[in-house]
Amino acid sequence: MNKPYIEFRKNSDFSNILSDTFGFIRNEFKPLMRTIINIAGPAILVYLLALSVYNYVASDIFIFSNFREPSFNSGSVFATFMALILYFISGIAAYILFVSSVLHYIKSYVNNKGIVEFSEVKSEVYKSFWSFFGLGFLKGITIGIALLLCLLPALYFMVPMAVIYSIYVFEKRTSVTDAYSKSFSLVNADFWTAWGSILVLGIIYFVVIYVFAIFSSIYTMAGTGILSGEVDPADFGELGRDPVLMLLSIIQTIVQLFLNLISIVGGATIYFHLHEKTTFTGTYERISEIGKTED
Repeated sequence: MNKPYIEFRKNSDFSNILSDTFGFIRNEFKPLMRTIINIAGPAILVYLLALSVYNYVASDIFIFSNFREPSFNSGSVFATFMALILYFISGIAAYILFVSSVLHYIKSYVNNKGIVEFSEVKSEVYKSFWSFFGLGFLKGITIGIALLLCLLPALYFMVPMAVIYSIYVFEKRTSVTDAYSKSFSLVNADFWTAWGSILVLGIIYFVVIYVFAIFSSIYTMAGTGILSGEVDPADFGELGRDPVLMLLSIIQTIVQLFLNLISIVGGATIYFHLHEKTTFTGTYERISEIGKTED
């Protein structure tokens, strides 16, 4: 049975953006997952291992009986710091490869009318790694400054930052700085539709994350005696080495990472809507195809 083709290059209202986002994820889930795992899988695995190492090593800090040991500050703190660096670097690499894999998958999907060339996607992902790193840095700085200023600037800046990666991937000969600057002008084409879509997609994302976080939170409170009212400070250190909690932490991280599909695909859908509002590229393309069919 042929999967229905999702047309990205079109004007979309609020409901179309949401339906196309989830429709694409549903229709392309298996091949998209294979692509992500083949390209970003090794980085994600290192990231999860780094998370486990960090949780294990950092637990020494919360074993309060170790505070009087002469080696505590030199050993546990240094090991925790090194594990944190590994966790931070591997997390950035995994996120970049994940986002880039999804967007270049969509690019191949759109350019080939539903057919995705894996070799093309893989090549583009690796070539654009450092460009994505630069875009991520600019995006993080922008959101960070906006949050420091006030909530309202952050609510505005989240819209251009949601399409910044898409601009770089889907538009030819676009540099990192060009994609960053163009994101602010592009969102003016239909700001409120884009803002509302991002808000709803964000709420869905955080609700699902919260549901999965409940399990580890309940287990943590039970393990430390919070639920029973008998809190033992020593339990905080041992809890970091609890295999069940480590497994729950890994599962929660995997779910959180792959739920980014919602925001990434949603951002791409919003980009195409905004781009179509300003250029009518998809409309002209469909008109030309009608002419060719009639010939």
